[in-house]
Amino acid sequence: MKYIIPKYVSETIGKLKSHGYEAFIVGGSVRDLILGKEPSDYDITTNAKPEDIVEVFKEHKTILTGIEFGTVVLVKEENSLEITTYRIEDKYIDGRKPKKVLFANKIEEDLSRRDFTINAMAYNKDIGLIDPFGGKEDLENKIIKTVGNPIDRFEEDHLRILRAVRFVTQLGFHMEENTYDACKKISKSIEKISMERIRQELFKILLSDRPSYGIRLIRDLNILEIIIPELMFTIGFNQNNPHHDKDVFNHILCVLDNTPPILEVRLAALFHDIGKPHTMTIDEKGIGHFYGHDRVGADMAGKILKRLKCSNELTKTVTTLIREHMTHHAKLGEKGLKRLIYRVGENRIFYLMDLQKSDRICSSPGVNIDFLYEREEKIKDILNKKEPYEKKQLDIDGNDIINLGYEEGKIIGEILDSLMEKVLDAPGLNKKDKLIELIKKEISAKESQI
Repeated sequence: MKYIIPKYVSETIGKLKSHGYEAFIVGGSVRDLILGKEPSDYDITTNAKPEDIVEVFKEHKTILTGIEFGTVVLVKEENSLEITTYRIEDKYIDGRKPKKVLFANKIEEDLSRRDFTINAMAYNKDIGLIDPFGGKEDLENKIIKTVGNPIDRFEEDHLRILRAVRFVTQLGFHMEENTYDACKKISKSIEKISMERIRQELFKILLSDRPSYGIRLIRDLNILEIIIPELMFTIGFNQNNPHHDKDVFNHILCVLDNTPPILEVRLAALFHDIGKPHTMTIDEKGIGHFYGHDRVGADMAGKILKRLKCSNELTKTVTTLIREHMTHHAKLGEKGLKRLIYRVGENRIFYLMDLQKSDRICSSPGVNIDFLYEREEKIKDILNKKEPYEKKQLDIDGNDIINLGYEEGKIIGEILDSLMEKVLDAPGLNKKDKLIELIKKEISAKESQI
């Protein structure tokens, strides 16, 4: 079977061939082509040495930052291409990287060093598919299996354990028995991996079509207790509440699957109820309550995200969503919604709505969430009308108030707070002349009381 390859990729392979070298598309790009997906990028492997690759493409821009591993990045107008010399690898050190890279002469030698059979295929239009380890058959059977002995592959690079989970989750496949057993046997090796590398794989799992599949597998392989031990307390935790038909862990996974594939929302879904096991109280009727679990959960999530080396901005967004996720219980009028927009942020408010809708859907069967869709429309209306919801949107500032005769200090903020309260109720008051008039009336009222 022939696959449709972008012209710039075919031309690159052709140019290497015209100089007497072999060249193939390799790895994930071949896997995606067989699955009928458009690869996000294309990797090329060749028997040309790095210096030969640079010479062949001397008229083009090349980036040499990976040259010690045999990789040259060719910058093309359409996209950049990684071109890597066939290689075999010496013994790995620290379960992370090979001691040194050795160049190989045959494509089959290069493919033998790769992690999974579905990533150990190569293709060009002249020779066709090279598949020495049965990757195409494993794709057809929806199997994730290592190339060769799974223990050896995972001992070489411990991150491959999480990569196996990620491919299973992204593709909706299952793990071959020996591969699964090896993952579980040496899962403790994950402790040796940097948090940055763990975070990258975890985020890809969370952004898959069915992230709960990956989280359950991480739990089954005894990895969850290593990377997010805080979630272990939610497993089997009975909520003892008529409004919830699942334990906390299964509720979390349901919410996770029902949120859109936006990283901030998926992370908030994963951690939104993590505080429940630490806040449960039982009333006289035997019903469980979780007062303050939103605040406790936000604090816990902040520590987890810090441990995962996440950015301050991502952490702030996720913890804000968790802290505010229980506001769906509040009966908020227009003024309350404006306060909510102010606390959450205009750029995050619809993330919160996504989280709240999913949270309600996963609480118990047949729950009605029409009020949340209505609330979402009200928020859109407020934003579309550009109605003010924070002080910086007032048509007046501290300098204007000082010009009315007030001295700098606490009083300026108090006046702005008072004006904001009035504008929240009546957006039409947000005109400088009207706001100044309100201040003058307040001055006059105070003077008449003296």
